[in-house]
Amino acid sequence: MSLRINDIAPDFTAETTQGPIRFHEWIGDGWAVLFSHPKDFTPVCTTELGAVAGLEKQFAARGAKVIGLSVDPVSSHSKWTSDIEEVGGHPVTYPLIGDTELKVAKLYDMLQADAGDASDGRTPAQNAPVRTVFVIGPDKRIKLTVAYPMTTGRNFDEIIRVLDSIQLTAKHRVATPANWRQGDDVIITGAVSNEEADKIFPGYKTVKPYLRTTAQPQ
Repeated sequence: MSLRINDIAPDFTAETTQGPIRFHEWIGDGWAVLFSHPKDFTPVCTTELGAVAGLEKQFAARGAKVIGLSVDPVSSHSKWTSDIEEVGGHPVTYPLIGDTELKVAKLYDMLQADAGDASDGRTPAQNAPVRTVFVIGPDKRIKLTVAYPMTTGRNFDEIIRVLDSIQLTAKHRVATPANWRQGDDVIITGAVSNEEADKIFPGYKTVKPYLRTTAQPQ
């Protein structure tokens, strides 16, 4: 069954480039971004891992850990990271999960149950569905899932933008409009009456009876 937003992110144990982990324990009380790759030493993924390395401090500032996954072994990941640093200009200091038996890929519904039980001999094309991003909250529930084709590098600035929105709207009774960024006006949710809005968001603007905007709350 497909994983959906607000489902509990499946827990698992795995080997990583930073040692064994139990996923939920590794997440702890913060946020996590799990992003997967079809195979090591592939061109688009090399640029992606480098981009995340450059953004890791921005994720950390938001209380979010990042972790990569590839169906190749940890020993291969460790060799790959030198290429990633050379290409992207930043060392990879976050963990990379080794998934040689395809267990995590299947657990997260990226590969079918009959995909086999070994990564050895599989091509990137066979692993094409392993190109997903999951944002997971402190409650261990999935807040975002995005799947990309192999030929399209992921936009991790967008993942940060979405994380900002998720964290803001979890704290305040607002939603964010299309293309919203930090500091832009936000939408007052329908659960807030006009009387409440007068108190909570004084000076808000009514664009339509169902669309009320206000300055981003702090």
